Amino acid sequence: MLFQNLSPQPKDYFETVYYNRGFQRIAGIDEVGRGPLAGPVVAAAVILPKQGISQELFDSKKLSPQKREDLYGVILSEALGVGVGIVGQKTIDLLNILEATLEAMALAVKNLGIPPDFLLVDGLQGPRLRIPQKPISKGYQLSNSISAASIIA
Repeated sequence: MLFQNLSPQPKDYFETVYYNRGFQRIAGIDEVGRGPLAGPVVAAAVILPKQGISQELFDSKKLSPQKREDLYGVILSEALGVGVGIVGQKTIDLLNILEATLEAMALAVKNLGIPPDFLLVDGLQGPRLRIPQKPISKGYQLSNSISAASIIA
């Protein structure tokens, strides 16, 4: 087959593109909790070092609970910044799930500890912040920063 030697893009592809454009603190963002009928929506934002971290990151849904816990600890100890945002059921009912998700993402970014200068966001839409951003469908499979946020969330 003509194309069988082509490899998939590396998981640091998006980070590399935006580092090469001059951005220095790229945060990946992901959320959990949009599917359940009750409970909060939780978003996480993670800024990894340019060189990455000591462990390979994966889609959190494909990890065993033990591996997810192990990577959680590695991310917390090696990331430049980790932020979490939680929006409860009452706010979800008041706004709607999309708006609540965007609010949780914005809170996660605000809780990073250091300000990002670019956002890679899992999904079709990012938080309404004045920070340049790139939404990526299935970003948790395509970006190390988003994978890290997926594990934290």
